[in-house]
Formats: sequence, structure tokens, C-alpha cells
Amino acid sequence: MGADIKSLELIRRLVGFDTTSREPNRALIEYVRDYLGQFGVSSELIWNPERSKANLWATIGPADRAGVILSGHTDVVPVDGQDWSSDPFTLREDAGRLYGRGTADMKSFIAVALALVPEMTSRRLAHPIHLAFSYDEEIGCSGVQSLIAWLGRLPVRPELCLVGEPTGLRPVIGHKGGRSCKVHVRGTEAHSSLAPLAVNAVEYAAELIVFLKGIASEMASAGPRDDSYDITHSTLQTGMIQGGTAINIVPQSCDFVFEFRYLPGIDPDAVVAKVERFAREQLEPRMHAVSPQAGIELSPGYAYPALDTAADHPAVRLVKSLAGRNDDAKVAFGTEGGLFQSRLGIPTVVCGPGSITEAHKPDEYVSVDQVLRCESFIGRLIDRAAQPGPLLGG
Repeated sequence: MGADIKSLELIRRLVGFDTTSREPNRALIEYVRDYLGQFGVSSELIWNPERSKANLWATIGPADRAGVILSGHTDVVPVDGQDWSSDPFTLREDAGRLYGRGTADMKSFIAVALALVPEMTSRRLAHPIHLAFSYDEEIGCSGVQSLIAWLGRLPVRPELCLVGEPTGLRPVIGHKGGRSCKVHVRGTEAHSSLAPLAVNAVEYAAELIVFLKGIASEMASAGPRDDSYDITHSTLQTGMIQGGTAINIVPQSCDFVFEFRYLPGIDPDAVVAKVERFAREQLEPRMHAVSPQAGIELSPGYAYPALDTAADHPAVRLVKSLAGRNDDAKVAFGTEGGLFQSRLGIPTVVCGPGSITEAHKPDEYVSVDQVLRCESFIGRLIDRAAQPGPLLGG
């Protein structure tokens, strides 16, 4: 069965690169650049300051026409502590499945796009197909930010961005936005027998965390809601906390991180401002009464906007026709799609092979059937891009 997959060898090669977000993606991105060069396709690399990671942008077809972006991230999540049945960075075929880190999320989509580059270059495309491969998506869509800024200088904006995250090739027209915040609570130390004379950073952090839990409860009870999502409301949670040095020492510091996933239309800055007001007006006055040096500092973590594409948009209708489906969906996980839409005004749809339920887990896999369907899906896109007239229809 594997021999029938045009993209099999490319999936194997891409999975073989350990591009866990903490590692460079340079080897993979240079491999892709060289692969594209074999077919006369030049690539623009947008490097990070250390030149260890890069985004890649390539155009096949007329650069002076509006076209479609195939967008995917090259990084993957760690395998640390996971019980894999085989080497996660060596592709394994078994019973109609392809196992390996990134097979679902989302190297198979990238491999399919690359495998069909020879067909793209052999056709006389009326509309260009752009390849946009980014880094550090798994840690908050941070790497793609420089690519978005670079694309802002393009004289002709693409008409569609297709993000190939695993959706079972069901067109996804909306996802929640994400924001995280790091909190440092600065107290004062003392022997625990003198606790009233010190500022307990852990206890003040706990008060702030309880306040955050209250915001989360309000989001759940008062909305707003969108029944198209599995979790119909915005969410907020505290994910990490660290503080204190010994049981008999009043802790001088405490650090924690909270995040929230918000529906389109929610102002994330207003949520952060609400937390900051509580810290400044309710907690810090009591802290300063004991020690003027005590305080609370909030600093931003990751941030990416929500995606919200109208179901009747011509871009959505095109993706549905390519996928052979009439339905659409919204998902709780985030993608770079919200950035393409909000920063560049490019209509965006998420649609790719595999299931998000298999991502980030040991023995991650994508089914052979999904890969074959994705190859047909991109093949139909090439056919459409080769047709004269409007890409998105009249």
C-alpha cells in the first residue's frame, strides 16, 4: 500500500528530522530548499536571529497574480517521557498507518505539497501556488510572525491560505485565539515563625490564581458561546507554578503561567487588563503595607489571534469543492491561520490529513487513506490553479 503514496519517501525524510521546537529546523528547511531547487523553484528563507531556524516561502506560477498559500509548520512537540513502540523519528508503516512524530501534525501535509511540486511546475498555472513553511508553531505560533511581516511587502496578496493541520480533510473555518501570560510574585522572606512580618509570595499567587479561576467560571456560565465548538465558550487555566524553598521559610517568590483560549470577537487585552487591575488594586496595596519592595509582575507569553472565516465565503466554497465535502467545522486548537487572516487580510481555511486526536501522543500516526486523499485534494487544487478566470469563482 505504501508504494501507492507519491509522498511516502518525503514523509519518511521529513519525519527523520528531529525538529522538536527546542531544536533547530535548519537541516529540514535546507533540505526542502534544495529539493525545490531541483525543479527550478527558488526559495526565500526568513531566518531567526541565530540563523538556527527559518521560515520558507516559495512561489510556483505567476508571481504577479493572486493565488493560494499552502501553509504548514515544520516543528513538532517533544517525545520526552512518552512510551513509543518504535523510534519516533523513523517512519514505520503498519496496517494502513504511518507512525512517527509529526506524521499527523503536520509533516504529511508538507510532504504531500512537496511531492506534487513536479506536477505544479509542469503545468501552466494561471494562479500561483505558494509554499509557506514555518517554525515554532507548537510554542505559540511565534516563528511565523517574521514570515507574516515579510509577506506584508508582497505587491499581490494571495486570495486563499490553506493551513494543512490535521482535520480529517474537513474544512475548518474557525478556531479559538490563544494568549498566555507569565506572572512573577515578589514577596519577602522570613522564618516561618515570623510569617506576619513577611509577604508570602505563594499565598498572594494563590489569591491571583483563584481570581483567574473566577474569570474562567464566568466565561463558562455567562459566555459568549458558539455551539459550533466542542467547548462552546472561552477558557482560562493556570498551567505551571513554582515557588518557595523550604517549609519553614516564608517564600520570597512565586512564578506561574496562565493561558486562555478565546472565541472570535473576544478582546484578549481586556482579559489581561482585568487580571492586572485585580493585582494592582486588590493585592499589591496589602503587600506594600508590609514591604514596599513586594509586587506582582505580568509579562506576555505566546499570542495568536482567533480564526473566523464566513461559511459562505468563496474561499470556503472552493476548499469544500476540492475536499468533496459540504460541511465545515470549528476547532479549539490554534493555528497560524488567524495571523494570515488578521494581519494580511487573507481568507483562511484549515484543512489537512489526519486527526488532531492522534497528534502529540506516543505512536502518533496518519492513515494511508488520509494521505492518499490529501494527494487527490492538492491535485484538484493544481487543476483549479491551472484554469484561467477567477481562482475563487465568479
